[in-house]
Amino acid sequence: MASAGRAHKAVIRQEFTKQAPVYAVNPSITDPQRIKRLVRAIKPAPEARVLEVATGPGHVAMALARVCREVIGLDLTQAQLAQAEKIRSRRRLDNARFESGDAERTRFAPGEFDAVVCRFAFHHFEHPRQVLIEMSRVCRPGGMVVVEDLIGGEHPSRAAYLNHIERLRDPSHMRSLSLGELVAMFAACGLEIEDLYFGCLTPEMETWMANAGTPMARARRVRQLLSRDARSDLSGAHPYYDHGRLHFIQRTAAVIARKPKFAPPHAPGRL
Repeated sequence: MASAGRAHKAVIRQEFTKQAPVYAVNPSITDPQRIKRLVRAIKPAPEARVLEVATGPGHVAMALARVCREVIGLDLTQAQLAQAEKIRSRRRLDNARFESGDAERTRFAPGEFDAVVCRFAFHHFEHPRQVLIEMSRVCRPGGMVVVEDLIGGEHPSRAAYLNHIERLRDPSHMRSLSLGELVAMFAACGLEIEDLYFGCLTPEMETWMANAGTPMARARRVRQLLSRDARSDLSGAHPYYDHGRLHFIQRTAAVIARKPKFAPPHAPGRL
């Protein structure tokens, strides 16, 4: 089990090293309105300390740094951290810093942060529940734990179809959780949901694959599967053509939760 976990993390490092320069400027990641909406939902106090796990190029961490005392961005991939540091230096943000670390087991003390956030990474985690447990552990009682991610459909076969396409495009993708699974995971971790909002991304297929450097044979299969989906509605991604180019819909959800000041009886022991 441990060796399998290390293998998948090696895949994450490999893929996000390859993608680092393009990922840092991807409009889906840099979208200022989407970032502002997330920061407003977190509502960090000016004196807050915030942790962002799987920070990537650090756009959310740096937006948070503009409104609170200190932000730490944690990521598994050095190439992503290098991008984040380059952007941080250009923006002259002295209260944000970035460091290497594993989201499943961080170096931080229990209750060290006022808010802990993760955006667009849960679908890459082999053990997302363990990551959420760790996020809650390092959040203070009364603090915020926030996840925004792609969400899969509620029907397993339809969700599996889209997850298969996602893995062909980028093998670091594990599985997009359904909204029901994500909400249940928060409850199982003893967190209380205070807000929930939805959004979507509409990637153009060829650009989406080029950004990930999808190999030719896999790209051919992705085209076949998405074209079939456009004809037969197999995944809920609703592929459509715009000026001859195929697009599809990735649904997203942000779950904003608070860690109770007194842990509920059913909460995991590490919390």
